[in-house]
Amino acid sequence: MSRQEQLARIQLELADAKGRAHEIAAPLKNELWGTRPAPDQWSVAECLIHLNLTSRAFLPLIKDAIGAGHHRESFGGASYRMDFVGRLLWWAATVRLPLKTTGPFVPLCAQPKDTVLSEFDALQTQLMGWVKEADGLDLCKRRIVSPFDSRLGYNLYSCLRLIPAHQRQHLRQAERVIDRLRTGLRAPG
Repeated sequence: MSRQEQLARIQLELADAKGRAHEIAAPLKNELWGTRPAPDQWSVAECLIHLNLTSRAFLPLIKDAIGAGHHRESFGGASYRMDFVGRLLWWAATVRLPLKTTGPFVPLCAQPKDTVLSEFDALQTQLMGWVKEADGLDLCKRRIVSPFDSRLGYNLYSCLRLIPAHQRQHLRQAERVIDRLRTGLRAPG
């Protein structure tokens, strides 16, 4: 797969997450939007707010890494590759391995659905813009320190692959929340 195809795939994954978030949220009435299926489980609102918090943390890191790259020589012809830490984290998100969310990324309160979705859309647009800006740079040499855990770092390509994988993980979580809420509403009792 060429570098342009790799970046196009990331763009498509981000666009798909944007559409999926709207599909998940659209049928929810306001009272279900912020309802947790259990005290220790997030609501749909909290899942999406978490994704917004995450995107807000990653955007300046991506901007800095890409900005530093534009002052240097462009990347040659080989495909991008995730590094070891990036592959490990991508695998964890892909196989739905639950990882503990650190304090700054835990949603503190539910916000209105329209507000959360508007912010999600704006952040996705910004992420897609930075993916476009990354074209031609050596994303394997640019490094990101994880905003979740400063002991972890990975290359910029890994970061750009991790974000949509993480989004898919929490969008699946939001879908499970809806299933649990619907089952609870139908349960006799």
